[in-house]
Amino acid sequence: MQAAFQRGRTNYPTNPHIRNTMFTGIVQGTGKIIRIAQPAADFRTHTVLLPEHMAHDLHIGASVAHNGCCLTITQIRDREADFDLMAETLAKTNLGRLTEGSEVNLERAARFGDEIGGHVMSGHIITQTPVTRIEQSEHNRTLWFALPAELKPYVLTKGFIGLDGCSLTIGSVTEREFNVHLIPETLQRTLFGSRQVGDCVNVEIDAQTQAIVDTVERVLAQR
Repeated sequence: MQAAFQRGRTNYPTNPHIRNTMFTGIVQGTGKIIRIAQPAADFRTHTVLLPEHMAHDLHIGASVAHNGCCLTITQIRDREADFDLMAETLAKTNLGRLTEGSEVNLERAARFGDEIGGHVMSGHIITQTPVTRIEQSEHNRTLWFALPAELKPYVLTKGFIGLDGCSLTIGSVTEREFNVHLIPETLQRTLFGSRQVGDCVNVEIDAQTQAIVDTVERVLAQR
């Protein structure tokens, strides 16, 4: 899904801040972490400098996805917004690896009537997976990722997947890897232009794929 530059399995634990919020996987910009307050090992607050076009009409309690993870604004001052990260968020996502100066893919919560340019996403990160190899040509870039065993049923060729908040179409799938193909616009507008081998990205599987696969497995198991 080449438009995806813009903008879980239910037994996985998720961020306690997550509400019934919807995203589209169309990354709207990147923000820079300008401050990190960490009063405890299992809790921290990130202050993010938002892009100017994303900072209007925001308020405390609004949801913004960071690398695909739904977080809630706790304080806002012009373009600076604070977000609390609980222990589960730090453990399940790549946000706990970030330092001051790091950038994140950002998307504000979708509103009723918005165009769904990517696919419906919840902001519930299931796991992280590393970039295993990169294939580069003049106009395209293909990133390969490790395929976690527990996600194999849901990662299908030409299916949807959310990676660091981007709605992307899966290219090829092998026993241990899968890839996505990225056009220059995607590379320019998201963090995928700077991702390197070994970098870990957040993963959200497509909810419809999950529902179908789990239902089929349950029906077959009952026969």
